[in-house]
Amino acid sequence: MEAIKKRILSIDILRGIIMALMALDHTRDYFHIDAVTQSPTDLETTYPILFFTRWITHFCAPSFVFLSGISIYLQSLRKTKKELAIFLFTRGLWLIFMELTLVIFGWSFDPFFSFIFLQVIWAIGCSMILLSGIIFFPYWVAVALGIIITLTHNLVDYFIFPDPAVHAAADFLIMTDFQVYSIGPVQVLSAYAILPWTGIMLLGYAIGKWFNTQYFTPQLRQRRLVYAGLLLITFFILLRLGNSYGDPTQWSEQKDITYTLLSFLNVTKYPPSLMYACMTLGPALLALAALENVQVKGFASIMNTFGRVPFFYYLIHIYIIHLLCVALYFIQGFTFAQLFTVPMEFAFRPRENFGFNLAYTYLVWLLVLVLCYFPSRWYDRYKSSHKKWWLSYL
Repeated sequence: MEAIKKRILSIDILRGIIMALMALDHTRDYFHIDAVTQSPTDLETTYPILFFTRWITHFCAPSFVFLSGISIYLQSLRKTKKELAIFLFTRGLWLIFMELTLVIFGWSFDPFFSFIFLQVIWAIGCSMILLSGIIFFPYWVAVALGIIITLTHNLVDYFIFPDPAVHAAADFLIMTDFQVYSIGPVQVLSAYAILPWTGIMLLGYAIGKWFNTQYFTPQLRQRRLVYAGLLLITFFILLRLGNSYGDPTQWSEQKDITYTLLSFLNVTKYPPSLMYACMTLGPALLALAALENVQVKGFASIMNTFGRVPFFYYLIHIYIIHLLCVALYFIQGFTFAQLFTVPMEFAFRPRENFGFNLAYTYLVWLLVLVLCYFPSRWYDRYKSSHKKWWLSYL
């Protein structure tokens, strides 16, 4: 039982760390003065700390989806396949519904939902629905599918889809072309193509078997996590040095060694390329190994709290960030009438002449984490002391 306890803690603490980092990226979106007008990964305009602020948050989505896969495997140890399939299917539908309602409204504060921006919750929901069928096949099938999807989906980089319907299907399923589609009065953009993220979730499901104490001791699991993590990092370096298959963006020599390194690390998230997956999941596996024997106190305790209530945290952090943005909007002298005249990225987030430099943006991020912690702690305690079916969906 002690090994199980430590295993669960390592997953929750790592999940909490990536949730905290995710809030940094979203805080930057709303508060950094150049967030809307300049890309932090554009080597022509960025600087190292800004690039790093964006790059470190690249670990969030793949690690979160990967850990979801591990959690699904762990659930398979205490549920029948039918029970797990029903849960994954209904949870997937619920997450898609939440993405289309509360999540999108939290980002936009648009009561008309005129622009639907499909992101990570959408991809996780769709992936869970797919897994609700895949789990009926033998374990090795899920492992093989995860590997095949992750290794081969970049083949799409070499294809052109001239037919609009086929192009749209590929965009949503595997490509992420950032094309906006009009459905009546609503515009839809899919930033998270489904299948590449499903592949990452399946890889997490595959690794989940290492957390089954019936077959693996904590020491054996830790060694395997280290070997796998180092293997993925090495694979990333070799692929990137080859500058060919595995990412549509090539690196090149820049004005100095620092910017050349930034170019080397500047891989593609949308969709998660093979190099991107190796670059992010390798360190995530090493982090899981390092957290195997961690003591839950101080910083680890706070991250554990975030990690135990990930979807609840995800929802409230969006609303907290956006409400703080609303407060700053009026503090900086903007008026309600300007919502209809000033170009906005989201409601109350002007595209220009708004926000802070990067140092103050980091301070806002820390404030966001403080404001998220107390409701997250309350909900974690409520969830731990109440056994209601709907709690597993939130």
